Amino acid sequence: MRRKHKPTNILTPDLVFNSLKVEKLINYVMERGKKNTARKIVYGAFEIMKEQTKEDPVEVMENALKNVAPQMEVRSRRVGGANYQVPHEVREERRLALALRWILGAAKSRKGAPMMKRLADEIILAHKNEGEAVKKRENVHKMAEANRAFAHFAVNRSRTNTR
Repeated sequence: MRRKHKPTNILTPDLVFNSLKVEKLINYVMERGKKNTARKIVYGAFEIMKEQTKEDPVEVMENALKNVAPQMEVRSRRVGGANYQVPHEVREERRLALALRWILGAAKSRKGAPMMKRLADEIILAHKNEGEAVKKRENVHKMAEANRAFAHFAVNRSRTNTR
């Protein structure tokens, strides 16, 4: 039997841009509960993005998230003693979470610059449909495409069990 769903925390929009996605990014950047430090990093990255692109940084970030967010992913499913990688469509909340995680992971993997500069560079690259996070999305899509033959193993939730 499945366990109960954990109630999700309701986020309040961030203070400067009044955006839920920016607040979520701040929460992803935050380490050890240091939210002010995370805010400085994100808002500093947005200043760098504004200087480099001459566009609204929130729009640049939202476009970057749209470019990085995966449409399909594979999930392991055990059928008759064999494990199959079954492609599934990605829910909207998970799509945003994966996009933020991949952008932040790509920014953290870079070395030799302050975090706000690395984050700004990675968001700008994702905005241009380039960079590590976009490559990650392409790899996930390739995996889903390669395993399309196993799509019939996907659990169909619309059918009810008649036992």
